[in-house]
Order: sequence, then structure tokens, then C-alpha cells
Amino acid sequence: MFGDIANLIGAGSGINSSQVVEDLVQATRAPRELQLAQKENLNSARISAIASASSALDTFAQALTELLDGQGFAGDLVSSDPAIATVSFIDGVRPVGLPARMEVSQLASPQRLVSGASADSGVAVGEGTVTITTGEGAFDIVIDDTNNSLAGLASAINASDSGVTATIITDNNGARLVLEGEEGLDNGFSVAASGPASLQAFAYSDAAPGSMTKVADAANSVITVDGIQMTNSSNDIDGAITGVRLNLLSAEVGTEIIISGDQPTTTVGNLVNEFVDAYNLLRTGLNDATAPGVEGASGGPLAGDIGVRDMVRSLSRLTSTSLTDSGPYRTLADVGVKTNIDGTLEVDQARLSAVLEEDPDAVAKMLEPAVQDDLNPGIAGALQTIRDNLQSDNGSLVTSRERYDAVAESLVTQRERLNDSIERYRTQLTRTFADMDRQLAVINATQSYLTQQIAVWSNSNNN
Repeated sequence: MFGDIANLIGAGSGINSSQVVEDLVQATRAPRELQLAQKENLNSARISAIASASSALDTFAQALTELLDGQGFAGDLVSSDPAIATVSFIDGVRPVGLPARMEVSQLASPQRLVSGASADSGVAVGEGTVTITTGEGAFDIVIDDTNNSLAGLASAINASDSGVTATIITDNNGARLVLEGEEGLDNGFSVAASGPASLQAFAYSDAAPGSMTKVADAANSVITVDGIQMTNSSNDIDGAITGVRLNLLSAEVGTEIIISGDQPTTTVGNLVNEFVDAYNLLRTGLNDATAPGVEGASGGPLAGDIGVRDMVRSLSRLTSTSLTDSGPYRTLADVGVKTNIDGTLEVDQARLSAVLEEDPDAVAKMLEPAVQDDLNPGIAGALQTIRDNLQSDNGSLVTSRERYDAVAESLVTQRERLNDSIERYRTQLTRTFADMDRQLAVINATQSYLTQQIAVWSNSNNN
């Protein structure tokens, strides 16, 4: 119907009514379209900016965590006697409880068996089955014509995945089979054999040792850390001292060694400066996003936003937030971190150097307490509290995002209404001009008829 009407307009008047309708429609739509587009662009910028602010906060927190978890901040681990034990970091775990006193009274050792001497490694041992039993189960090793030798027996044992290793040593009396289990008291083993006497000679149990000789018992390591005795199936021990891996090398009963951590002042100072640099990067971005408009210029997309204003206010309190409830330094301000007029931070290097020279460990413990709790949050805990408050379901950043999402939905509805309104207006104009064209067509037809009649009358009178 609309198409029929649109095709008719202009036909009777000779005027390009379709173009007139289109011009009127666009003239009506343009200011409303511009206003709506401006609102949409601004709201999209706000949604993007609020997401960027939240993401920047996450990035800042992650960067801080990586700084604190780095081994450089933890300092160096030192053993007072590396001939008895060496020490290293456990990845991702901060050392706690240092310095610690430790005595190594026994090393972990494997059970070791040695056979009688044979002429050489190629001597036949006899066909049959050798069974090695460990705490993991029984492992059968078949000896046949393909491996019937001392060397073949050793190779078959090594291929059995029993945890027992076989080697051949040669002394003045000949070749001997040496069997060695894994370290630790629970890793002892026994050997049974079925077959000829030559093969049964390799059988061993504590009750019936046969011709095999036990030269070493399976044993656990025994250490004493700060008066507490501990046993372990290995000489590589994790967890006896939190965050420290011990490698035991020698047992010295009655000899104490000291395991300590050296907290370098340079590392702690670098951490403070890197924290300030990361904070300033975040704060500068927030300043740009919240900048007010000056002299008619548009401001940042989040100017006046409550959520980001709350974020800025919370971050501004970091320098005065208590990070620990003990020690001579409890806030970032105490160690020389001060706030500039624009909200960025600055380090008083002279003050920081002085406190690090006086007590670097106290500064390190303030930044990252050994035990993190409400009274001792450390810098990471304080920042996590800010994140939780801002990004929780009822947090101000989430509330701002939800508000802008609601505005976006409202703008979609407004655009739909604008389109509907414009189409109704277009239809109305088209009908109006079509009616006008019809009326003009009638007038033109009447005028043409009258003109013709006058001409006829004139001709009649002349005749």
C-alpha cells in the first residue's frame, strides 16, 4: 500500500514529491540521530573505560604478586656448612622460620646386595625366574636362552621397573652382581629364584640370605630442625623448613648447622620502587579517564563516575594503610613513599635508603608478613582487600558497569522507537503529498478542460 502511494506522489503535480518527503524525513531525523549517537558513543566509551580500569587493577595486583613471589625478593639461602647440607628455594613458596638450626644424624640410604664372584659377566646363571619383591609388589624376571648370563640377568633386572638397579663390578676374584634399591626404609627388597642352584644363588631375604651379601641396609634420613626430629625416605627434603629444599650430603652427629636467609637491601628497595612505578601507571590511566572537561572541552569518559572515584579513593589510602601490626615500619609512608598532588606516588630515596640500612628485614616483613592475616595483610593483602571491595557483586566498579549496561539497553530501545517514529512520519508525509498530487491532478484536468472549451467558444464566435 505504501509503495503504491509512494509511486503516485509527484505524478499529478509535476513536483518531485518523493525527494521532498525524503528531505523532510532526514531533517527531522538528523538532530535526534546525532543526539542518540552521541549518547551511544559516550556510553560505549564508559563501558570500555570501566572494563579497562578493572582490568588495570587486576594487572597491577598480578604484577605485585609476581614481584613478591620472585626469588630475588626472598634474598639468598645460606647453609653454614655446605659439606653437610646445601639449600635452595622451593618454587612459589616463601621461606618461613629462618634462621633455623639443623643437625643431620643419618643419611637416607638404599639397600645394597652383592653376589659371590663369577669368572666373568658372560658366565651362565641358569634358566628360570628371579622374583624381586619391594613395597610396590613382586616383579618376575625370566631368564632363558636369550639372556642366560650374569650380564643378561643384570639387564633383565634393570628392565623390570622394580626400582632395583643391577650393576656388575669386577674385582680380583671375578665379576659380581650388585643390586641396589631406592633410598628409604620402606624401599627394602628381597630376591627369590626358581631354577637351578646357580640361579638360586642370587636369592636373598633377611631370614635366608644365601650367598648374597647385604652390604647396606635401607634407611631413612634423620634430621633435627630447631629441636624437632624428622625422618624422610630421601636426602632431598622439602618442607622441613617452609619454602626450603634441603640436600643432605653428610651425617655429622652432634654438629649443628645454621640455615639462614639473607635479605639484601637492594632487592627490597627495588621492590618498593617497582611497586611505585606500577602504581603510577595505573593512577595515570585513572587520572586520564576521570579528567573533567576544561573550557568546553570534553572530559574523560569516567569523569564523575562513582565507581572509579571510589577506586581512586581506595588506592590513595594505600600509603597510609597499616600493613603490619608490629615492627618499626608499618605503612608505605613510613619507608618514604609519599603522594603527589595528582595522586601518583613518589619515593623519598634518602628515607628509603636509611630505613633499609637500619632494618631491611623489618621492611620486607612489612611488605610481606610471614603469616598474612587481617592485622598483617602486607601490601598484597591490602591490595586484595581493595580489589574485593571494588569487584564484588555489590562493588562500586561492578555497580558502574551494570549502570552503563542498563543505559546501553535503554539506548537500543530509544533507537528502535526513533526508527519507528521516523517511519510513521515518512508514511504520513507520503500520504499527504499523494493526496495533494491527486487534488492538483483534478485541478489541472479541470483547467485543461476549461481551456479547451474557451478555445472552442472562441472559434465558434469567430465563425
